[in-house]
Amino acid sequence: MPDYYIGLMSGTSMDAIDAALIDCNDNQIKLVAHTSLTLSDDLRQQINTLCQGCDNELQKMQQLDIELGKQFANCANQLLKNTQLTPADITAIGSHGQTLRHYPDDTIHNSLQIADPNTIAERTGITTVADFRRRDMAAGGQGAPLTPAFHEQLFRHPQKNRVILNLGGIANVTILPADSNQPVIGFDTGPANTLMDYWSQRQQNTLYDDKGRWAASGHVDAAFLQQLLSDDFFEQPAPKSTGTDYFSPSWFSQQLDNFPFLASEDVQATLCECSAQSIANAIKKAAPNCTEVLVCGGGARNDFLLSRLQALLSNMTVTSTDNEAAPAEWIEAMAFAWLAKQCLNHQPGNISSVTGATHPVILGGIYPAGCQSD
Repeated sequence: MPDYYIGLMSGTSMDAIDAALIDCNDNQIKLVAHTSLTLSDDLRQQINTLCQGCDNELQKMQQLDIELGKQFANCANQLLKNTQLTPADITAIGSHGQTLRHYPDDTIHNSLQIADPNTIAERTGITTVADFRRRDMAAGGQGAPLTPAFHEQLFRHPQKNRVILNLGGIANVTILPADSNQPVIGFDTGPANTLMDYWSQRQQNTLYDDKGRWAASGHVDAAFLQQLLSDDFFEQPAPKSTGTDYFSPSWFSQQLDNFPFLASEDVQATLCECSAQSIANAIKKAAPNCTEVLVCGGGARNDFLLSRLQALLSNMTVTSTDNEAAPAEWIEAMAFAWLAKQCLNHQPGNISSVTGATHPVILGGIYPAGCQSD
């Protein structure tokens, strides 16, 4: 019998809600179906406004929390419709939600994701697991990245030292040694798509730079690149995590103020090179014996970024997870479906050597489906 879970994810790129249906029967993980719901311009603007700070934040956040809960539920229900499954066929939904703030190091030490799980459970009729990050943080961890435990399940290889590179708005790596006695390591490396997406939207009126063609048309400005890479985050040791509230439009604008005469395509080329070099430097430092870099996330479709990574990591093979029968765009949504399974089975979802937590913990709060009538 199938053991179905749905994962819902709206990442740091803020472009869409992804839904992935997985079957975990016989301790295998199989992607069965997927769908995506594009976020409206208005919703993206509301998310960005709250991420950057605004007046009357609490009321606006509560309103957006409910609206995103409805949209997440709509995405899950569309997946059910596409597959002709019913709510009773699904064990649970794992919903990451939409991150507004992530404070891994300072005195707040908390992380905030919205998309009300009560609304999702009510509108789908499916038990929903959400709020995955804060239990790890309560145990002293960064609350991120959380996908390495899932990456280990899918991609660890007994003969190959691998790095799994997720290119969302923010880039994170999972280091999977071939030796099973060696710990899994993972951390955020800095921006992947977020700054390039912002600049594309501002200058080209497009959500993203398709295949990196615009960046490829420009030239890297060495001085601007050096300034971008001089940010202290890049030299911080792991465990570490970050978000688009740090590598934000305001952060980018401050960096660009000193270079007012750069052509827009040269800015994009330099942002792409910043992502490529910060990622490559992190991999070479943390995983010098790696032979394969498997790339997932939306940035796996940025051909120019991948070509720059391959050039910078010339002694490694850089390729998409598609070649491992795991479509790159759906790995994160699959991960949160699997994390829901871990929660319901009272199994840990974090890796202490990744997040810095003092011990493994069960992640997520459970929001049960509706009551059964007598």
